[in-house]
Amino acid sequence: MPAPIKWDTNLIRRYDQAGPRYTSYPTAVQFQPGVGSFKLLNALRESRQAKRPLSIYVHVPFCAHVCYYCACNKVITKDRGRALPYLERLEKEIDIISRHLSPQQQVEQLHLGGGTPTFLSHGELRRLMEFLRQRFSFAEKGDFSIEIDPREADWSTMGLLRELGFNRISLGVQDLDPEVQRAVNRLQSLEETSAIVEAARTLDFRSINVDLIYGLPKQTPESFARTVEEIIALQPDRLSVFNYAHLPERFKPQRRISAADLPAPADKLAMLHNSIEQLTAAGYQYIGMDHFALPDDELSIAQEDGRLQRNFQGYTTHGHCDLIGLGVSSISQIGDLYSQNESDIDAYQSRLDNDQLPTARGLQCNADDRIRRAAIQKLICDFQLDFASLEQQFGIVFREYFADVWPQLQSMTRDGLIALSPQGIEVLPAGRLLVRSICMLFDYYLVEHNRQRFSRII
Repeated sequence: MPAPIKWDTNLIRRYDQAGPRYTSYPTAVQFQPGVGSFKLLNALRESRQAKRPLSIYVHVPFCAHVCYYCACNKVITKDRGRALPYLERLEKEIDIISRHLSPQQQVEQLHLGGGTPTFLSHGELRRLMEFLRQRFSFAEKGDFSIEIDPREADWSTMGLLRELGFNRISLGVQDLDPEVQRAVNRLQSLEETSAIVEAARTLDFRSINVDLIYGLPKQTPESFARTVEEIIALQPDRLSVFNYAHLPERFKPQRRISAADLPAPADKLAMLHNSIEQLTAAGYQYIGMDHFALPDDELSIAQEDGRLQRNFQGYTTHGHCDLIGLGVSSISQIGDLYSQNESDIDAYQSRLDNDQLPTARGLQCNADDRIRRAAIQKLICDFQLDFASLEQQFGIVFREYFADVWPQLQSMTRDGLIALSPQGIEVLPAGRLLVRSICMLFDYYLVEHNRQRFSRII
């Protein structure tokens, strides 16, 4: 098990920079329009021939209310009637994709995200799940999760989800302080959140995740510490404590947030520091990249066993699966192909109305991409990289292949972020919070002009 995090303010200030979260390598910034449905169908055929297991992501973009901090692909509407036309197009996409896969390929993982998946009515949720089960073979003991806005769910919703086979939930909370909630237009009481957690426990859901965000307007270290304390009392299995990235030029809802209301950088650091101390004291382990989990959680166990992986669904134990993304803006990762659907809902629906897959862009990994992806995966998941393993897998000499990176690795060694030896790299306790900076050394595509597209590390 990796050693606990060592907090070093000087190192954080030196290495805190904007950079990718590496849910993929190459990142989605590199996707190009030249990758269309023809390449996707070829990749699906190869997946079928190899009989690889599947992970399915379904994007439901609708939200009844706008949260000012949100950077997700979403459609804000109170018109619940918009769901059915979208669901009909989604079913057409599912039908086309499933025809190119084999019933022998089991779905080990399913995730419904958004938007707000529970924007769908109970009947629509039932219809969607029945359609998916008709077209795909679901594993008997798979991981089937859904994102829930506690303001959009109740006990009957939770009962339905359990009946439909969901066994994991992820709750958006962000912050429990009323002043912060008003500043981001998300009024959500502790009681609403607690009720969903209680329902999930009573209905025997396998895992509960809670999302929090630090750096929101009106937050203080003291107020956010109270939120973390109240969430710890609910004992979720996992927590995500994200850094709010204020990018109003890219995300229109964020323009309603006054920059003057955002906490100072020193206060943001204090929020993260306090959260780490609170969660560690409560028994949570730092998995990496803002994620914490209890020691008996599957992510913690997989990290200890060297089986943890990372993909577009974040940290996962199902990285060996081909990922099928369904719905507007969804991303698939099938073998060495990344493909993304149209991000505009009208364009997405129009393509399907014309009996076409809505693939808009993507990327086919080359040999160099595969090498760098493997290196980044090991660092971001295991906090270590064994040179011999990489050399054997790809037929390279690490020191020669990454000769341009070696001086920077040596500099990070002197700074105490990593331990560098002829055998490999170990991310030290002081470097674990900054692992994205270490991974960035291996990113062939990362240049100064595109860093503004990413959030800062801390």
